Amino acid sequence: MSPLAIQTCDGRTAFDPAETITVEVQWELAAEPEALEVRLVWNTSGKGDTDIGVEQTISIDAPGLSGSRQLDVDLPAAPYSFSGKLVSLIWALELVARPSDESCRTEITIAPGQREVLLHREPNEQPADE
Repeated sequence: MSPLAIQTCDGRTAFDPAETITVEVQWELAAEPEALEVRLVWNTSGKGDTDIGVEQTISIDAPGLSGSRQLDVDLPAAPYSFSGKLVSLIWALELVARPSDESCRTEITIAPGQREVLLHREPNEQPADE
């Protein structure tokens, strides 16, 4: 097992806006952390500067060297996950051990119909799976 792991309990990685999801975190660390933080974060990727934001943080104080826990995370109504020719917005769940900052990350999609918004598609082009 990796020292840190975070995943959704049902295995999904795509969600509707404002949905509440349940995540499971697991840890097995060599040094006892003061706390673990579950973070819902977003970042931009592409041309120009990278923007980063933390939407929500849930702390687990004095978690011990190892264990697991399930937590509910409320997803925001916006902004949606999107991909364009110049920039994309990516959502992720992170688990961070404090104070070492050891972390892991699982990317997720938050958008209507649980599908990333594609800004570069031609008007008459259909998604590959339709």
